Amino acid sequence: MRLPSFARLLCLTACLLLAGGGQARTVAPAASAGGGASAPVAATALPAEVEAALARARLPREALSALVVEVPPGPRAAVPRLAHRAQEPVNPASVMKLVTTYAALDLLGPAYTWNTPVYIEGTVQGGSLQGNVYLQGQGDPKLVVERLWLLLRRLQAQGIQVIVGDIVLDRSAFQVPDLDPGRFDGEPLRPYNAAPEALLLNYKSVLMTFIPDAAAGVARVQYEPPLAGVQRPATVPLAAPGAECGDWRTGLKAELADAQRVAFQGVYPAACGERAWPVAYADPRSYAARAVEGLWRELGGKLTGSVREGRVPAGLKPAFAVQSPPLAELVRDINKFSNNVMTQQLFLTLALQRQGVGSFDGAREQVRQWWQARWPAEEQPVVDNGAGLSREARITPQALARMLQSAWVSPVMPELVASLPVAGVDGTLRRSQSRPGTAHLKTGSLRDVMSIAGYVHAASGRRYVLVGIVQHAQAGSARPVLDALIDWTARDGAAP
Repeated sequence: MRLPSFARLLCLTACLLLAGGGQARTVAPAASAGGGASAPVAATALPAEVEAALARARLPREALSALVVEVPPGPRAAVPRLAHRAQEPVNPASVMKLVTTYAALDLLGPAYTWNTPVYIEGTVQGGSLQGNVYLQGQGDPKLVVERLWLLLRRLQAQGIQVIVGDIVLDRSAFQVPDLDPGRFDGEPLRPYNAAPEALLLNYKSVLMTFIPDAAAGVARVQYEPPLAGVQRPATVPLAAPGAECGDWRTGLKAELADAQRVAFQGVYPAACGERAWPVAYADPRSYAARAVEGLWRELGGKLTGSVREGRVPAGLKPAFAVQSPPLAELVRDINKFSNNVMTQQLFLTLALQRQGVGSFDGAREQVRQWWQARWPAEEQPVVDNGAGLSREARITPQALARMLQSAWVSPVMPELVASLPVAGVDGTLRRSQSRPGTAHLKTGSLRDVMSIAGYVHAASGRRYVLVGIVQHAQAGSARPVLDALIDWTARDGAAP
């Protein structure tokens, strides 16, 4: 059985909505690492190359909100190098993940881990358990197929091959409503739309891998994880010889909306070689039960009952627990690849740890208290679900820059900065046309928003906080504008 890493294949940014704009206002607020009041200073014009990039993209200058300020320590840290509409609340898209991940690193600590306890109820004799097995979700953001496989292998190591009873899934640690995965943009099969839950397995997604076999005239299809009760074709016909790869996904004519059946009415071009396609399962509520049963049976286990929802009986002690990687590692998956559901799992965990149950209202209250204690003079962000996959989320560039300045001198700075994509090198910034390696920046993208925020390492040796957010109906054309802003910040007075 192939056990690839799902983090990079399934960590996707949202590409959707939100019109923006408003009236132009160019103000340069003072920004410091502390929580004192912000005093406005003289207005700052946009750099010529940024103005030119806006013109080429046919975007008005009012579409851009930006702030560039030196990180502490340093006497210039209080005066922005550039401030344009910096006090306007705007939708930051996935840049909001910076708030959630910094809050989590600060409140939970970089070494924080999630445990998923497994309970065995009954007696084991001759390889059979006369009773039930309970899997209790505690919000682990990365309980992917590889780790679920290890969990079930560890269950078999308890001497259990046959369960004469049920496997019970306890999801009670989170109290979140059942959400329509297509509610945001009408794309329910996109993995980035997966909803959080206490026992989140493999991001509720299936990885389909197509491997051409020219001699047989087909592409063989592998599915991970196996889902119990779902019919899936083992092969798909190859396209005619000489066919280019092109839009191979559309060419497959996949039928994925039926929760019990996958079908392909098209063909697969051999020129594509081996390709992988992650898709969200059509019935997310039944995904965990199907995945657990399918993988248990693939491992040779037998089950006389069913996989169902329920709660761990009071007083039952766990037989063992599966531990997640540390938070310092998981924030890299979240920020480098902009994984929405992992972020929401982390967001809800903030409430779970303080209040005993994870809810969105509780998580928002934890972030509100955290923000108020550190930056009382700055406007509170509207974090909504904590991931930025939202039409309601808002933050000012000034507030975000203040937070990033504070983060630079915090004990968790190394973990936060290391989690950010490197311009022109990796993550969501690997295709950036700015100077490679000059910046660690989180990116964001909705239909009407494009954003960056993080740290730029300038030619002078100074380091700057950079926040740039374009909010406009044509924001999709703004990447060169943000690249120009990165390069201008990195040049720091040096010749182009």
